[in-house]
Amino acid sequence: MADTAIATAEAEKAGEQPRSVRVVLLALMIAMMLAMLDNMIVGTAMPTIVGELGGLQHLSWVVTAYTLATAAATPLWGKLGDMYGRKGAFMTSIVIFLAGSALSGMAQDMGQLIGFRALQGLGAGGLMVGVMAIIGDLIPPRERGKYQGMMAGVMALAMIGGPLVGGTITDNWGWRWAFYINLPLGAVALVAISAVLHLPKKRSQARVDYLGAALLTLGISSIVLVTTWGGTEYAWTSARIMELTAIGVAALVGFVFWQTKAAEPIVPLHIFRSRNFTLMSVIGFITGFVMFGAVLFLPLYQQSVQGASATNSGLLLLPMLGAMLVVSMIAGRVTTNSGRYKIFPVVGSVLMVAGLYLLSMMDTETSRLTSGLYMAVLGAGMGCLMQITMLVAQNSVQMKDIGVASSSATLFRTLGSSFGVAIMGALFNNRVQDVMAERAGASGSKMTEKSAQLDAASLAKLPDAIREAYQHAVSSGTHSAFLLGSVVGVVALVAAVFVKEVPLKGAGPATAKAADAQVTDAKAADAKAAEAQA
Repeated sequence: MADTAIATAEAEKAGEQPRSVRVVLLALMIAMMLAMLDNMIVGTAMPTIVGELGGLQHLSWVVTAYTLATAAATPLWGKLGDMYGRKGAFMTSIVIFLAGSALSGMAQDMGQLIGFRALQGLGAGGLMVGVMAIIGDLIPPRERGKYQGMMAGVMALAMIGGPLVGGTITDNWGWRWAFYINLPLGAVALVAISAVLHLPKKRSQARVDYLGAALLTLGISSIVLVTTWGGTEYAWTSARIMELTAIGVAALVGFVFWQTKAAEPIVPLHIFRSRNFTLMSVIGFITGFVMFGAVLFLPLYQQSVQGASATNSGLLLLPMLGAMLVVSMIAGRVTTNSGRYKIFPVVGSVLMVAGLYLLSMMDTETSRLTSGLYMAVLGAGMGCLMQITMLVAQNSVQMKDIGVASSSATLFRTLGSSFGVAIMGALFNNRVQDVMAERAGASGSKMTEKSAQLDAASLAKLPDAIREAYQHAVSSGTHSAFLLGSVVGVVALVAAVFVKEVPLKGAGPATAKAADAQVTDAKAADAKAAEAQA
């Protein structure tokens, strides 16, 4: 081990992290912020971008290209970090992300912007994975709970601040700065990591599993396109959706078969032999399914039904995100102090199901206070689940597989969010159409035939009777979406019940002795290396 690893172990015995590790953690949080903030800032700037570049018909591809590239690249970054060293892989992903950001800011037409967003997404795929895997390298699982609040705080800040920052930047500096803003932040993270982070260098003799990477990319891309286009661009039963579904399933089946043959598989299937890892993958998928569905529909409900302003849309989620942050910090501290964690997936799943069911009960008469309390229940459940799932997933594999464990857990959450937005969105849209037809007849149905989501300006122009019908329709649509979410959440609860509480690595007297032994071995190895050089 390098000096940083020795210093870390010695500082852990003293009950604190060395300054170098704190600097690295700050840089990692900046990188995590970049990954989470980007789409929210760009989403706010999109109307201005279309106004200047044109290409309205390709608007969805600005987001889709980024999402596809991120999802497809995520497993590959995890494996590259395991094979060749996490520091190099992480810094490379930051450089690619920053290059994509700079080029996106300089785009002269919609085609260029879509291509550069795909490049940016390739880099973004390595940011979250790199953060989680490096934290897994630097900090033992039991101590990792201390930093859950920090990561949850970054997530909450990104969701609340994204629309605000995006709107402010676009209005005052122009839409190109929605991309350029990444450059100084990324540069700070890059310099700090380069100077302070010291991890063992690796050099695998095995070749990258290019066939596995190609099959996985094709499979993920097809499935994400199905969930993105289904029910919007194309009907769910259309030939295009059926073709993409068939291609995606065939590619993923081929990928699983090939992973049993590859010398250095992208996703080693043996990690799924761990019951806890498999269960955490399921819970992570459900958490993504529910989380992003809630983030999509709650502001829509509050703006359309409760008359909230769309300007500060991120603030509408404050009860949920605040509860998530507080509970995540408490869960992290309890896990660190006790070494026990099973209670959190179980309680978190119960709160998640209860929160979703309560949210499904909202109607046109529900007050903001009541809906805020319901959101807080859901947020508390999310706080128990968001970081614990990654912690247990990493604790369930060997250190050599921590990169692919992190990337796999991240990928399942990403896929869950894609499915959640698509399925809950389809249910919401269909319900809005039905209620509008019932309450407002053909004229009401015609207003929402292209999109069941009306912006504030369109809503203000509607006649009172149509607006009231639309508010009932949105209320009914959110009821159906959240009711589905609560049913899906039961799967996470069942999975949580079967989690086996395996002692966290780095906890207890035995592991303390093991840590001392690792430090001694590292020092002895350094001494031998020095003698050999002499």
